[in-house]
Amino acid sequence: MKQNRNEENGGPENDTAHRFHIEDGPGVQDAPPSARDGSVTSGQVGPKFNGHFSPSESPPISDAPDTPPPAREAPAPSGRSKYRPHSEQARFSDRLRREEEPPPGGDGGHSADGGGPSSDKKAARNDRRFEKSKFRTEKTGAKLDAAREKAAAQKPPKPNPAKNVAKKAAAGVWYYAHQKIHEVEQENVGVEAAHKTELAGEKTVRGASRFVKHRIQTRPARRVTKWERRDIRAKADFEYRRMAREHPELKENAVSRFFQKQRIKRQYQKQAREAAKQGARAAGKATTATAKIARAAAAFAKRHPAGLLIALIAFLLILALQSCMASMTTIGNGLIGAVGAGTYPSQNSDMLAAEAAYSGLETKLQSEADNYATLHPGYDEYHFNLDKIGHDPYVLISILSALHEGAWTIDEVQSTLSTLFGKQYQLTQSVQTETRYRTEMSTVTNPDGSTSTVTTQVPYTYTICTVTLHNEDLSHLPASVLTEEQLSRYAFYMKTHGNRPDLFPQSQYPNASVLEQYTDYTIPEAYMSDKTFAAMMTEAKKYLGYPYVWGGSSPETSFDCSGYVSWVINHSGWNVGRLGAQGLYDICTPIPASEAKPGDLVFFERTYDTTGVSHVGIYVGDGEMIAAGDPIGYSDITTSYWQSHFLSFGRLPSP
Repeated sequence: MKQNRNEENGGPENDTAHRFHIEDGPGVQDAPPSARDGSVTSGQVGPKFNGHFSPSESPPISDAPDTPPPAREAPAPSGRSKYRPHSEQARFSDRLRREEEPPPGGDGGHSADGGGPSSDKKAARNDRRFEKSKFRTEKTGAKLDAAREKAAAQKPPKPNPAKNVAKKAAAGVWYYAHQKIHEVEQENVGVEAAHKTELAGEKTVRGASRFVKHRIQTRPARRVTKWERRDIRAKADFEYRRMAREHPELKENAVSRFFQKQRIKRQYQKQAREAAKQGARAAGKATTATAKIARAAAAFAKRHPAGLLIALIAFLLILALQSCMASMTTIGNGLIGAVGAGTYPSQNSDMLAAEAAYSGLETKLQSEADNYATLHPGYDEYHFNLDKIGHDPYVLISILSALHEGAWTIDEVQSTLSTLFGKQYQLTQSVQTETRYRTEMSTVTNPDGSTSTVTTQVPYTYTICTVTLHNEDLSHLPASVLTEEQLSRYAFYMKTHGNRPDLFPQSQYPNASVLEQYTDYTIPEAYMSDKTFAAMMTEAKKYLGYPYVWGGSSPETSFDCSGYVSWVINHSGWNVGRLGAQGLYDICTPIPASEAKPGDLVFFERTYDTTGVSHVGIYVGDGEMIAAGDPIGYSDITTSYWQSHFLSFGRLPSP
């Protein structure tokens, strides 16, 4: 029985038994053991129940959890089986009730006037919705007020003549730069593609910038519009629920509810429009007042033209002064930026330490080369083919500053120093073996007992070690270790020596380069009558004073000798691409010196350790050439140095 199962489960102390107490109602039949075990109970979620109730009856719930259930009554006689079909049994959720909830059909059941649990729940739900709607109305009203305050506090942009002048100057520079690129982009497909890509990118950036600025400027107004819409909806909903509370007949059907909400919403929209009209009328009044002030000012100007003229002149003077100050600021910022861009960014102590560390590596290398036979014994003969060890400290510091793109410390560049040293110097050895013979004398005893001396040639292996030290020259490395942008920065540093020409004086650093002004020369006007030569000189003179940069081939990276000549002729009517000195020699027709004329190329050999053509320049007549020395400038080719390396003149093919 049920009370026995409660006792088995722990009686009143059991949590489930404490919450629910089920009493057997009339007509309950004893279930068979299988039914009492609960094996056939369907959908049961609480304690197992073994009895059965008629669909019209519900088991009463005891008000006192500790009160034992009453004794089971005898089963009433019935004409049908005591086992009822599952479809006729009451659901378990209908049988179990909370202690506070009365069973259906009793005093707490549904009354005829609609009261009861479902009505109470519906009323509570409506109350919650009403409070929620009220809170939403208050929230949207506060948000709308805050948005209107922020919109009213927004200040219109002030005119800035100085800023406008600076913008116009920047636009002029931009237009000039792109115009120059457009003039030459047809000659090079890569330049044209890069230029078009740059223009597209700039257009995208400008469009995005304008869009973002517009969104920022209009954000307060957009937020006012947004919260006005939400406030109207919230007020309409709250007003409807308030009216529905006072007049329950409004809730009869969904159609009436919908039209009622729409009427309320239209009322609030009408109020919003009236408020907007009042604002427009206020603005019109303000405009009228402004017009009156303007008319009064015009009348004053008619009465006092001299005073107006003086005020206008004073205003223009102030505006001109502001423009001049803005221009001076722009020019000053440009000069400061140029000086800053060409100045070494690191501390003197770090730059001197880097130079000392690199020189220390060179000292160790020189010591190994001088003592190679001692350090690497075992060979019969040593041959040495050693390049001179040394570097320009300004080249080293310029490479480090361009590569690290900012201030650096000695600890940060230690690995870079090792990498550069390994690329500049290569110490190698090759071993050759020869079979040689030496004469050996031995004494032998003849058959007659006499002795004689026998001379024999004995072969042996003779080893020769050839040691080679190659110095690539540190100034040749930037073209292979730097990107184009970094190479441009390196060229700028070399042009100014980092604005520190006193950092490495030649008295202490004999390999340090010295900034030199290019040698100028006036080309006779008669030679400039040749249009082709005049075009070459117009382009060539643009880059006078640029530093020599190995591998450089553009104004951004500066030039080496062949890069300079290739650039000039490609922008003077030819299209030969980027050629080396040997490549330029190959496209020219060699001519004797007696036939050379301005515009021909002049070639030299053995100016450094290489085979074939090693230097090239443009002949300008009267024994002068313009070429990429250090820096780019004019040179007299009749000097002993150039004559000792002279190879040939060459005439370019027709453009």
